[in-house]
Amino acid sequence: MNAIALAAIGLFIFVIGYRFYSKFVAEKIYRLDPNYVTPAHRFKDGVDFVPTNKFVLWGHHFTSVAGAAPILGPAIAVYWGWLPAVLWVVLGTVFAAGVHDFGTLVVSVRNKGQSMGTLANKLVGQRAKILFLFIILILVLMVNAVFAWVIANLFVTFPSSVLPVFIQIPLAIWIGHAVYKKNAKMLVPSLIALAVMYLVAVLAAEYQVLQIDLVRYFGGEDGAGLFGLGAISSAFFIWIIILMIYVYIASTLPVWKLLQPRDFINSHQLVVGLGILYLGLLFTNPEVTAPMTNSAATDKSWFPLLFITIACGAISGFHGLVSSGTSSKQLNKETDARFVGYFGAVGEGVLALISIIAVITFFPTADAFKEAYNSFGAASGGGLGNFVQGASQLATGLGIPVDIAATIVSIIVVSFAATTLDTSVRLMRYIISELGSEYKLPALEKTHVATTIAVVSSAALVLIPEGPNGFGSGGYLLWPLFGTSNQLLAGINLLLISVWLKRLGRNYLITLIPMIFLMFMTLYAMIIQVFTEWAFWNESSSTLLFVFGAIILGFALWISITAVSALLNKNLPKLDPNE
Repeated sequence: MNAIALAAIGLFIFVIGYRFYSKFVAEKIYRLDPNYVTPAHRFKDGVDFVPTNKFVLWGHHFTSVAGAAPILGPAIAVYWGWLPAVLWVVLGTVFAAGVHDFGTLVVSVRNKGQSMGTLANKLVGQRAKILFLFIILILVLMVNAVFAWVIANLFVTFPSSVLPVFIQIPLAIWIGHAVYKKNAKMLVPSLIALAVMYLVAVLAAEYQVLQIDLVRYFGGEDGAGLFGLGAISSAFFIWIIILMIYVYIASTLPVWKLLQPRDFINSHQLVVGLGILYLGLLFTNPEVTAPMTNSAATDKSWFPLLFITIACGAISGFHGLVSSGTSSKQLNKETDARFVGYFGAVGEGVLALISIIAVITFFPTADAFKEAYNSFGAASGGGLGNFVQGASQLATGLGIPVDIAATIVSIIVVSFAATTLDTSVRLMRYIISELGSEYKLPALEKTHVATTIAVVSSAALVLIPEGPNGFGSGGYLLWPLFGTSNQLLAGINLLLISVWLKRLGRNYLITLIPMIFLMFMTLYAMIIQVFTEWAFWNESSSTLLFVFGAIILGFALWISITAVSALLNKNLPKLDPNE
């Protein structure tokens, strides 16, 4: 099949979904009110509650939820063939992710900017709130470990991407100061910052002196490193420590100082990156060489694992955490929620679609694809690298050399992952503080205490576990559980939105139907993984995954039963729609 035709069909469905379906949801189901005073105005504090232009907020929201997941998940899932992956990305985005991201944002805005974990108390009871907060805490801890692992590995593999990524930090701080202290416009400075980043990227790709290559500094891949570790492990360790120091600082700064301007720059990276890839697709006009369905994929069944392998890019519970954790505190007008929430999900779907196309057009023949994807393990280990190479190949259609294209693509992936990482640490701080308040532990409510716990535990989770990738295998080991937990959280969020809609006397089928589908697939997949793959009585057992998975599964089942009971309760009191 021609790749351009495949992309055109997917993009057309996204446009129709946003133009018509999201409008119907906004007007008939969520009933957005342009005159509603949002939490950003009611509780404006200049730190977390900051009224923000919808385009700037969309940039923050999208880059926070995107990370590396809508790239990595689809790049792995094509193992089962490109057709199932494309269908789940396109239909999942329109009918599940858009409604979920949009809904969690609106529910939070209507409830003082509170997180979905806190709102579980109001909607279904105190016990559900505590369980939900613990699920979220475990999930964001895994997000921190997974994305720190991804970034550190990309810095080791593509040292030319390091300097451009770090140059973005002072540029973003400069933009934040200019915008919020000098009343400057953000667009032009952010475009200048992006141009500086890419100029440095081109130079770093060409000149080795600008490449911060820690492995080379240790004498190459066979060189001796720190603490008895090899050069590669030592480089990985150093990058993890640097990343943890960075996210500590970034997650405690006011959002306008670094988070918003950096994310606005990254939103331009999205536009530039997608522009390069889709225009490159147009000019290279490649054929899809991967099979529509892969009959050789027999070691792992696509049903139900496809629906958890692609989480971000189809639907993701982490998006609900961002919507109700940071974005709801910055929404200027309630009517902006459709653009920020639903269109943010569409943006991620567009990214996931081109990720699939980059991989399935990269290999010269179907046999070459099947050789690279000869097992699910091979797909998991090589998916991200295949995307970077495939995306670089598409970029050559615009005359961009492969090495420069690879640097730019890796910069985009790292930038998105870093945005997700420090947003996740900020969310983890909120949750720890909330649990401290709940259990009368005032020390946990202090910003730096909660942040220290978040950073130290995240670093330990990514560094300590031993696995197939040697030292620091935590992120690699956690990826399967990350996808499952993410989808469970999305299902619970949809269930809570359904309860909220019912208590308002509105039609809740638009959230209930995707919730039923998602919960069935995810619980089925998680039960298989916990009890037939990770359990200690199996040869492929993993204590780390079994313990985390069993806890999350138990909590999720408990919350789901409680929420379903609330949904079926005909005597549940109505909510005031004007709250």
